[in-house]
Parts: sequence; structure tokens; C-alpha cells
Amino acid sequence: METTSKSLVKSEARLAYLLLVPSFIILIMIAFYPLGSVFVNSVTNKRFASSQKTEFVGLKNYKKLLGFKVMVLPPVIDDATGKQKFDPETGDAVWESPLDVLPTEPVRYKELSQFSFMGAQYVIGATDPDFLQAVGDTVGFTILSVFIETVLGLAVALVLNSAFKGRGFMRMVMLIPWAIPTAVSSRMWEWMFASNRTGFFNILLDKIGINNGQFAFLVESSSQLWVMIAIDVWKTTPFMALLILAGLQMIPRQIYEAAYVDGANKLRQFWSMTLPMLRATLAVALVFRTLDALRVFDVFQIVFGANRYSMASFAYYQLVDNKLMGYSSASSVVIFLLIFIFDFIYIKMIGGVDSDA
Repeated sequence: METTSKSLVKSEARLAYLLLVPSFIILIMIAFYPLGSVFVNSVTNKRFASSQKTEFVGLKNYKKLLGFKVMVLPPVIDDATGKQKFDPETGDAVWESPLDVLPTEPVRYKELSQFSFMGAQYVIGATDPDFLQAVGDTVGFTILSVFIETVLGLAVALVLNSAFKGRGFMRMVMLIPWAIPTAVSSRMWEWMFASNRTGFFNILLDKIGINNGQFAFLVESSSQLWVMIAIDVWKTTPFMALLILAGLQMIPRQIYEAAYVDGANKLRQFWSMTLPMLRATLAVALVFRTLDALRVFDVFQIVFGANRYSMASFAYYQLVDNKLMGYSSASSVVIFLLIFIFDFIYIKMIGGVDSDA
């Protein structure tokens, strides 16, 4: 009897594997083959839409993408005093130009940024500063926008989960930013941040007497990333609120009634009951948004074009504008690995989406 049962289990297992074969074949064709092609192209000098012969270049593309050096900038010495020069207008110390310090052979390093440490001035040089800048911008954009969207989404979901007149209408209105196409919302916010008095925010600043209403939000590098975050938060917070609201509505009301009878106030109920029970929902929402934010393309592309890149728009410009298919593939591989590592660590930190803790 036992032998017959084991034979039946093995037979069902074989049948299950046979039924999965078509799915594996389709998966290999639509997922692994394109991904493998990108890896292969990344070690070549292949050009997009070109008849030029493709050659194997090894890790040359990766070295150019990721090559960087940190160099000390020597102080400029005043011949009269023998001490370091200071700018007479700003009073800042004067250092040698990064162009004179960064290596030019065998490859040229360009300035990425400067920083001070322990009284010395350092310059970070990169063989492709645009790519490293895009990586930094995308990671910063992801961390800040996802954090703000999660906090605001949780607050909105808590409000919409409470009983009040017009709750259905509020839920409908909440989804309007999410329903507007990204191209439209990006262009709309671009006009609102216009760098003159025609922009909404510059009109507002002018009314309250700040900066004469002429702040260049889209030009100043210090404000560009915050503009991107503002656009994304406005558009995507409803998505986070909707996911969290679904999680809130799965929590039984009876446990809140029991907690109320036991004397737990609203704050205690939130920290001890609501947040722990929302953990799996928050984990799913965070993973979805983090993946989406790391792959951001449309907002950067529409608002800044080639003036400032996300990781995805950098790969796009290398492929379409510069026709460097091999180089673009290498940047895509780096982006893929970065997203994989980022999300692996991320899911480990939040305990996994299947955690029921």
C-alpha cells in the first residue's frame, strides 16, 4: 500500500514538472534571453543601428562607468606672505584647480564633486561623472521620496479608514493625482516650478517677499532633486495610501473594541496594534515603490532631458543619442545589480514580505 502511494506521488511530481516545461521555455524566451543579451553586449563595443563590426572589449565599459579617484587639492600659496591665499570677496580658502590635479593619462578624470575633511580639501574625479551623479541622484531620490510617500500615505489611509461623512468622495478625489499620466503631471509641475514669475511657486514667493519671485528651481542644482521628489510624492502618495488602506481594512474592528475596553488610548492602539498588523502590507508597498523609484525615467526625462539624469535616462541617452549600445548595456547591468543588491538588503531589513511577525 505504502509502495503504491510513493509511486503515485512520484508520478504526480513528474506530471507537474512536465506541465511546468512550457512555462520555463516561455520564461527563458521573454526574460532570460534579453537579460543575457544585455550582459553579452556590455563587454563589447557594439553600436546601436550600425553596421560597424562588434569587438570584445572585456571590462572596459565597466571601468569607464565606475572609475573614480579621490585626490587632495593643494592650497594656493600667496608669494608675498608664503601662506595660503584667501578669496578677498568671500573669505574662502583658495585651492588648486581640479583640472591640474586629476589624472589625464591613460584616461581623463573629470571633477564629480569636492569636500572638506580635517582642514584639507578633496576632489572626487570620475571617468564618467554623469553616471555616478545619476546613481547618487537616483538613490537619494528613492530614499527620500519613498520615505515621504510612506509617511503621508499612512496618514491619509488612517483618515480615510475612519468613519466620516463624505468618505467615499474623499477616496475618489485622492486618486486623481495617481490617475493623471506621468507625462502630463510632470509638465504641469514643470510650469509650476518655472524659473520666473509665471511659475506658481515663484508667484507665491513674490507675494510673501522672498527672493523677488525669481528663484530658478529647475536650474539650481541644489533644488533640482527636491523638485523631482515633490512631483513624485504628489503623484504616488495616493498609491501608497490605497495599499495601506487595504491593509487597514483587513484588521478586525473587534480587537480595537477590546483594546478600548482594556483602557488603551488611540496612540497606544496605533503603536501596539495597527503598525505591527500593517507590517506585511507596508513591506509590500515599500518594495513596490522602491523598485519603481530606482527605475525612475519619465519624470527626469520630461523635466530635465539631458541636463540631469536618472540611472534609467542615462542608459537611454547612451543608447539612443550616442548609439553606444555596449556602453549602455554595461550601465544597465550596473543598474540591475544595484537594484538587486538594494532590494535584497531592503527586504532583509524589513523582515521579508511574508513575515507574519
